[in-house]
Amino acid sequence: MLLLGCIKEVSDYELVISLPNGLLGFVPVTQISDAYSKMLSKQVAQGELLEDLNSLSDMYSPGMLVRCIVTSVEKSADGRRSIKLSIDPKKVNKGLNASALALGMLLSGFVSSVEDHGYLIDIGVSGTHAFLPRQKAQNYIKAVMRGSDLKIGQNLNCVIVEVKNEGRVVCLSIDRSEVASSLATERQNWTLSNLLPGLVVKARVQKVAPMGIKLSFLSSFTGVVDFMHMDPEKSTNYSPDQVMKACILSVHPTSKVVRLTLRQAFLHPGGSPNQLSNDRMGAVVEESTVKAFYKQFGAVLELDDGTLAFARLKHLSKNRKSIKPGSFNAGCKHKCRIIDYSLMDEMCIVSLKYQIIEARFLQYQDIHTGDVVQGKVFALKPIGMQVKVADGIKGLVPFMHLADVILKQPEKKYNIGDEVRCRVLECNPAGKKLILTLKKSLVQSKLPVLSNYEDAKPGLITHGFVVCAREFGCIVKFYNDVKGLVPKNELSSEPISCPDKVFHEGQVVKVMVLKCEPQQERLLLSFRLSSKPALNDKKECTPKKKQEVKYQIGEMVDVKVLKKKDNGLEVSVLEDEGNVVAFIPTAHLSDFVVNCKLLWHCLQEGDVLPRVMCLSDKGEHVILSRKSAVISAVQEEQVVRSFSEIQPGMLLTGYVRNVMPFGVFVEFPFGVTGLAPKVSMSDKFVTDTKDHFVVGQTVIAKVMSIDEEKQRVLLNLKVSECSSGDSAAESFALLNQYFKEMKEIRNLLRRRGESSMARGLSELVPGKELQLVVQDVKEDGSALFSGSSVTGLTVTATRYHLGEKSIAPGENTKALVLHVDALTSKVYVSLREKLLKQ
Repeated sequence: MLLLGCIKEVSDYELVISLPNGLLGFVPVTQISDAYSKMLSKQVAQGELLEDLNSLSDMYSPGMLVRCIVTSVEKSADGRRSIKLSIDPKKVNKGLNASALALGMLLSGFVSSVEDHGYLIDIGVSGTHAFLPRQKAQNYIKAVMRGSDLKIGQNLNCVIVEVKNEGRVVCLSIDRSEVASSLATERQNWTLSNLLPGLVVKARVQKVAPMGIKLSFLSSFTGVVDFMHMDPEKSTNYSPDQVMKACILSVHPTSKVVRLTLRQAFLHPGGSPNQLSNDRMGAVVEESTVKAFYKQFGAVLELDDGTLAFARLKHLSKNRKSIKPGSFNAGCKHKCRIIDYSLMDEMCIVSLKYQIIEARFLQYQDIHTGDVVQGKVFALKPIGMQVKVADGIKGLVPFMHLADVILKQPEKKYNIGDEVRCRVLECNPAGKKLILTLKKSLVQSKLPVLSNYEDAKPGLITHGFVVCAREFGCIVKFYNDVKGLVPKNELSSEPISCPDKVFHEGQVVKVMVLKCEPQQERLLLSFRLSSKPALNDKKECTPKKKQEVKYQIGEMVDVKVLKKKDNGLEVSVLEDEGNVVAFIPTAHLSDFVVNCKLLWHCLQEGDVLPRVMCLSDKGEHVILSRKSAVISAVQEEQVVRSFSEIQPGMLLTGYVRNVMPFGVFVEFPFGVTGLAPKVSMSDKFVTDTKDHFVVGQTVIAKVMSIDEEKQRVLLNLKVSECSSGDSAAESFALLNQYFKEMKEIRNLLRRRGESSMARGLSELVPGKELQLVVQDVKEDGSALFSGSSVTGLTVTATRYHLGEKSIAPGENTKALVLHVDALTSKVYVSLREKLLKQ
């Protein structure tokens, strides 16, 4: 089928064509002309850009009228029909032959070659050479091309001004006045087999009906003008035998039905139809007036600005059955929304449907970067997942963005039709490109959206995602393809020798902008969100000046507490007659995290701590440790003094230096550090690293791999991997050490003896039997107790540890101490007979 169309949109690979009656068609880049297709093939074969190959956007622009032929009608996955077109003159003009060519004919042609004196034009007629002299193109080049030369593949409306050798050679003109005044006549011997859309003819009205007009033209042809293509200013003034100009819109190949238009914009070839102003698209019209209703097609309405609009039947109500004909009588008022504009009908397309009038998104232009949108899973592709956001609006969720972690089998998580909540990463309305993310960390982020370099002010903190991790650092991407670099030294407060082992592609990260150069699109970032130094505690405990390093790592000293600080104890070394001030961080008071705070709480100024080990002495201050496991490892030479001594498989005792979302940094005596990535941290699944480790915690780590060149050590902290063999003996040794420390703490409390409560705590040990009085029984089944031996303490038993006993307030009972929390002054007891008998 041959149609006259108007270019609506131009992309790199296709033309979107507006067709009569609100239809849309698509012309692939391979259906322009033979000469253009050959150049495309040559460029692909050579693998480099050809200078004389112009893009579609260089040659075509919205508003241009073109002759098209339907090549196929395909049904898409969502049930919509897609009309594929061609504007190749060999297909459009296939009904013409050399002998049929005549003076004054208006044909479509394409520039196939640029010569010295003119242009060779492909008009698609076999055996005919068409030539356009330069003088016949000057007017067009000056007015339309603004002085630029015609381009190969460019579509032109050409009038035949000379025919030679029985049509084997024709001379053409694209002079604007000659094209605009061209008229198809009987003398040109047009037939139904070669009649072309876009021809302007003189026609005579045969019959006027509500749905349109029947015309006769070129003496023997008849055609139809439907209600959408009558001249709006004369629609009620047509009468039989009236003579007027008409333009052919379409020719059906089998039925030979010819449709025409009487609209003024089409009666002068080379012109363009009127376009809708951008601000009207998507506008809601509170009151539009019905001009006419056609029960098989829809309704024509007059909008608030006097222009006409068309609402298809399916857009008048939820379904056809619910349409009340009486509500669409002429003069009835309705609220509607402009959802499209048909260039070929010069008419807005509107909808009266409530859900469309209230819809948040109607076209790609309505969607903005950073918007959170609801959609339905439309299709799963190898590159990602298609999501339908609204009718005619689809987005792509790249494979990397299907979840916070990379999904190996996304089809198990998502099904066609599933509702999903996405965030817009990028929206390009011109190219109908919509990129979405399903990463919850991005969708739920409350931080500012960074979508252009101008907004990247130093100090801005926002979320992004890693697209590349290399030796130099990480490249982090944001919205609208904005990206920046996190250099190696800004990845963490701890040194990271191999970023690609710590960070992975697609990982959501929180970053801070350090510097931005918008003109050069350079962005410098940091994962270190605070400019405060990581170890300010060490700066606070700067000791007295020392002339030289006096202590070796591993050397044991006795110390006296000088001062308690929030993060540790300031002490003096007794061997040096108190002249050297050192520091014991709270985390280094014990191997057991719970005992560290307890010891800090119990120790007072003047207390002496024997056998404390020097952990580091850099000349300006001395850091000491009381961790028994670390001290034993140093004394038994189960340590590495330098990187060169490390071997894979080694079990080393150290302590947690830093806990990051991606893993744990572990430091060993003598300053060697290593990283245990998240996957190697625990035998359990790790969601949040902070739930598993705290800074200062003593750990046994297994060396997994080393990289001498990059000075990198990767560790494993899984208990199943870090046992030396006799795990039962190791566990009992640790438990024994814990009870030894608890005994030391009780002695400290007893020695202090400042209050009856402190003395009471010092006397309580797990396993001790007490005589108690029931104070209260709570709703959850637990009970509170009092007694002379627990004055001032909170004594409690859970429902389980009440056993089978039914107790009441005021009742006397025996109980066994299970645990004593000296920090909170809580004692946990059991009344179970089995434990009391033991």
